[in-house]
Amino acid sequence: MIRNLIVAGALVAAMTAPALAAEPIEGTWLRPSNGALVKFSKCGNSFCAKAVSGEFAGKSVGKFTGNGSSYSGTLTDLKEDKTYAGRANVNGNTMKLEGCVLKVFCKGENWKRQ
Repeated sequence: MIRNLIVAGALVAAMTAPALAAEPIEGTWLRPSNGALVKFSKCGNSFCAKAVSGEFAGKSVGKFTGNGSSYSGTLTDLKEDKTYAGRANVNGNTMKLEGCVLKVFCKGENWKRQ
């Protein structure tokens, strides 16, 4: 009986470990300025961002590297067809995402995890 409980506990731990190992940036986020949903997924050694709703659904909108709460990479404004240096800081279910020109002129938003 105790052996069965130990085996069952080990199986539950093994099944939940991959979910706990996900980076905080992974998941679907709401961009407040246009209401679009953007999904961040692992792609190689980076995290690729793809619009999953709105006018540009299915299009790539960025690529980031990093871990924990801090990420950097590129962001594309599909409406203007321009790519910017980007950085993201994740704190729970909020992500501060910024795009910068020449690392001086930056514009950002707080996105919410969905």
